[in-house]
Amino acid sequence: MTEKRIKLRTGFLGVFFTLLFFLLIFRLFYIQTVNADLWVQSAQAQWERNDILHPKRGTVFDRNGEVLAYTSKAYTVIAKLKPWDKSDENYIQNSLEAGQRLAPLLGMSTERLVKLIEDGREAGRAQVELRPGGWKIDEDKAKRILEQNIPGVILYPETKRYYPNDAFASHVIGYTDLDGKAIMGIEKLFNEELEGKEGSYTVLKDRKGFKLPDGIESFKPAQNGSNIYLTIDYQIQNYVEDALNKITQQYKTKGISVIVADPKTGEILAMANRPQFNPNQYKDITNWTNFAISNTFEPGSTFKIVTLAAAIEEKMYRNDEQYLSGTYRKIPGPPIRDHNAGKGWGTISFLRGVQESSNVLFAILGYERLGKDKFYDYLEKFGFGQQTGIGLPGEAAAPLKDKSRLYPRDVASMTFGQGVVVTSIQQVAAVSAIANGGELLRPYIIKEIRDSQNGQVLLKHEREVVRRVISENTAQQVRDILETVVTDGTGRYYYIDGYHVAGKTGTAQVVQDGSYKVNKYIYSFIGFAPKDDPEFLVYVVVDQPEIPDANFGGRDVAAPIFKHVMQNSLQYKKVTPNISGEKPITVSKAKELSVPQLMGKTPAEAQAVLIDASLKGKVLGSGTKVTRQYPEAQHAIMPESTVYLITDQLDEIQMPDFTGMTLREVMEFCNILGLKVEPTGRGFVMTQSIPPGSVTAPGEQLKIQLKPNSSPEEEVVPEIEEAEAEETTEENEPQQEENSNSPSFMN
Repeated sequence: MTEKRIKLRTGFLGVFFTLLFFLLIFRLFYIQTVNADLWVQSAQAQWERNDILHPKRGTVFDRNGEVLAYTSKAYTVIAKLKPWDKSDENYIQNSLEAGQRLAPLLGMSTERLVKLIEDGREAGRAQVELRPGGWKIDEDKAKRILEQNIPGVILYPETKRYYPNDAFASHVIGYTDLDGKAIMGIEKLFNEELEGKEGSYTVLKDRKGFKLPDGIESFKPAQNGSNIYLTIDYQIQNYVEDALNKITQQYKTKGISVIVADPKTGEILAMANRPQFNPNQYKDITNWTNFAISNTFEPGSTFKIVTLAAAIEEKMYRNDEQYLSGTYRKIPGPPIRDHNAGKGWGTISFLRGVQESSNVLFAILGYERLGKDKFYDYLEKFGFGQQTGIGLPGEAAAPLKDKSRLYPRDVASMTFGQGVVVTSIQQVAAVSAIANGGELLRPYIIKEIRDSQNGQVLLKHEREVVRRVISENTAQQVRDILETVVTDGTGRYYYIDGYHVAGKTGTAQVVQDGSYKVNKYIYSFIGFAPKDDPEFLVYVVVDQPEIPDANFGGRDVAAPIFKHVMQNSLQYKKVTPNISGEKPITVSKAKELSVPQLMGKTPAEAQAVLIDASLKGKVLGSGTKVTRQYPEAQHAIMPESTVYLITDQLDEIQMPDFTGMTLREVMEFCNILGLKVEPTGRGFVMTQSIPPGSVTAPGEQLKIQLKPNSSPEEEVVPEIEEAEAEETTEENEPQQEENSNSPSFMN
C-alpha cells in the first residue's frame, strides 16, 4: 500500500470520526435541551410512581352527635389470574373450584364467577374484580373469605358509605352509590363539603414496581371531608318512623309525609315519608321524591288557619259574632256549602264556626271581608307561592294562581283550602308563625358544618326571620281558638291528656286530571304544643288511605301518628304535663257522649235527663211515656245532638228534618216511626217528600232524594271533616267539579 493511499484513508477516517463526534455532541445537546422534558418524564415513569390519596368522606350526624352516615373500610374481591414470577403459585389455577367456594360468600352463582374468571383469562388480564357480589364488601364478609384461604383471591382495601339506621330519614340524608357518587339528599347538596380534597405522593420504585426504601420524593396529604350536623333529632325521628311503620302495617296508603319542627327557631327535628327506601340497598328504590318538600296538594281545612289569622289581624273577626251556617250564596253560581251537605248548624258564633270547620264562615272572612287583594297579600306574606329555602334539593314552589285571573269563586274556595296548592314545608313554616308569635321563619335542616380534623365550626345556621306577618296579640288569639278546635271541635281525636294542644284538621278531595275524585281524600292535621310556649309543631299528611269509613280518616290514620309523635316528644323533652288540681283544658264537650236510657220515663223526665247530659230532646207522639228512642241508649253521640223520644201514642207525628242523614240513619228512624221509605240515589239526604215539621201518621210513605256530599252540578266540593259524620254511604256517585290544576299529594 503506497504512502499516498495510507494518508488518504487516514484523512477519511479522521473526517468520519470528527463528524461522528460532532454528531454525538449535537445529539447530547438536543437531548439535554430541546427534548429534555420528554426524557425526564420517561425516566420518571420507569423509576417513579405517582399515587392519589383519597380523602375520607365526612360523617353526617344528628343534632346530638348520633351518626347517620359514615365512611368505613370495605374490600373488593379480586381474582389473580397470572403468577408474578416463576416461583409464584398464588393465583387461580382451578376456576371452577374457586367459583364454588366463593359463590355462597358473595351471593353469586358459581357459573357467573367462573365466567368472570375465564373471560378475564382469555382477555389476557392479570386479574379481575368479582363484581357485583365481591364489590366493596364489609369487614365481616372479608374475614370469612380470608378464612377460606382460596389461592389467587385477593382483598383490595377500599372505603364504602354506610347508613347504620337503614331507611331512617332516608329522603333527607340521601345516599352515595358504590362508586362514591352522591345521588340525592344532604349527600348530594353538600357533596363538595363532605368529599374533601384529594392528595398525592411520589415514590421511587424498582424494576418490578415495588417501592424503594426511603423512596418518597413528594407528599401532599389529602384533606378529609367536613362533618355535617343536622337539626334532626334522632329520638324524635325515631318516634315518627315508628308511628309510620305501625300505620303502614295497618292501612295501605298512597303516601304519608310527616314533619316535626321547632316553631320558635325554624329547625326541622324530624322529616319522614312513606314509601321510603334503604340507602344501603339503593338499587331497590321505588320512591325518589321527598314528599315533604317536593309534592304539592290542596291542603283543605288546615289552610283555614291562615284565613283566620288574617281576619283577626285586620280586626274582621270576633268570637261571639253570629252568622247563619249551611250555605253561602254571595258568589255567582251554586252556593258554597258546609261539609255536612250544607246543613250547617243554624245561626252560630264565629268561634263555633271555626270549631266546626265551617266553609261558610271562612268564605265570609276571606272573600267577603278581607277581599281578594288583601287575602292574596296575606297568602304571600305567609310564604305561599314560593320556596321556603329550607336548603334541601327538590323543593317545590307551589305557585299561587295569578291574582288578576282569580274569579270570586276561586277566592272563596281558597279561603278554606280548596283551589290552592301547597307543600308540607310551606304549611309548617306558615303555622309556625302562628305558634311563635307572628314571625315567618326560614326552616332549616343543616345545623353546623365542622372540620373533621379539629372540630372547628365552618358554618352555623341560626334562626332567620323572613318577615313579621301578624302581631303577637293576633297570634295569641289564633292559638287560643285553635286550642278549642282540639277540645271542642273537629280536632278532638288529637287531644293529649294534660297538654295544651292547638291545631286544625284537614280533609281534601284528591284532584286528578283536572277534577275531584270521589272517595279519594287527603287527611291531615297540623298542631303544636304546649299552646302558649310551643316546643314542637307536627304536620301529618296521609294520602288516600284504604280505610273502612272515609269519614274517619283523620281519627283512624292521622290522629294516631300525631299523638304518638307529639306525646313522646313532649315527654322526651321533659315537658311536664299539668297534674295540678286545675285542668289545663276542658274536653268534656269535645268527647262523644253516651245516650242515656230514657224508655219508661215521661217526656218531661226524659227531657230533663237530656238537658243534664248536654243533649237536646224532640218528642214524637202525644203519649205520656217514652217507649222508644233514637239513637238508642249507650249509642255514641256528639254534645248538643238531638235525641228523638217516641211516646206510646203515635197517632200523629211531627216529621223530623232528615237533611244530611245517610240512608241507613233514615231507615232506622222511620222503622221506629212506622213510616215507609222510598229512597232515590245514593249518599246523603238532600230533599224529602214530607216537609220537616208537618204532621203525619204511621204507615205514610216518605220519599227521599240522596246525593253525594255535593250535588253533581255544584262546583265546590265540600270537605268531609273526620270528626263530623259518624256514617257514610258505601257508594257515592262520581262528581263533576270545576277544573283544577292542583295535583294529588302524590304525583
